[in-house]
This record gives sequence, structure tokens and C-alpha cells, in this order.
Amino acid sequence: MSNTFRENLRNELNFQDVTVKELSARTGIPVATLDCYLGARATIPSVDAAYKIAHALKVSVEYLVSGENVNITNPPKKKICQEARDIIRWVENLTPEQCKTIYSMISTFVDKRK
Repeated sequence: MSNTFRENLRNELNFQDVTVKELSARTGIPVATLDCYLGARATIPSVDAAYKIAHALKVSVEYLVSGENVNITNPPKKKICQEARDIIRWVENLTPEQCKTIYSMISTFVDKRK
């Protein structure tokens, strides 16, 4: 079962180390409103608000709603686990030198499995 919008939003905020106050500043959505989305009652945001949140966090609305990245024109053939998505997002923020180091480490791991 996939997570709820509230759980996906909370996980993404934690992953990116973004506070509700920072998200409010990025989106223009009041802190109190964001707290409603994250609270026990888990209010569902409007499409406009969900878009602003997704855009500010650089994720898709679909990801916040379902926990999955959805590509309508070319659906993925294989589901990617959360850990793999996290790794991809981390790698996107590395320098080219850091990427080479990570590539070397992963290549070594993959070669040992063969």
C-alpha cells in the first residue's frame, strides 16, 4: 500500500532537510495551511497548492500523491524502490568528481556479483 500525501510530503521534507517554514517561504502557502496537510487530520491540498509544493521540492505531484514517479508517455517497465530513487536524487547533486568516485564504487560492487 502506498503512503498518503501527508506521509510522502513529510518524508520528502525530512529527506531534503526542509522545514515547514522554509517550504512556506518557497511556495507562499501559509505555515498553518502546510501544518494542516502534515497534521493528523491530513487535509488534502488543492491541485494548485500541491503543484506549488511539488515544484518547490523539485518532485512531481504524482510522487507526492502516490509515492511513485509516473511517466504517462513511457511508463516504467520496472518499479524502482524508494532507496534507488533516493540514491538517484543524491547523485544528481554531486560534483563530477564525486560522481566518478561513486561510479567506481558501484562498478566494483557489480563486478563482484558477476
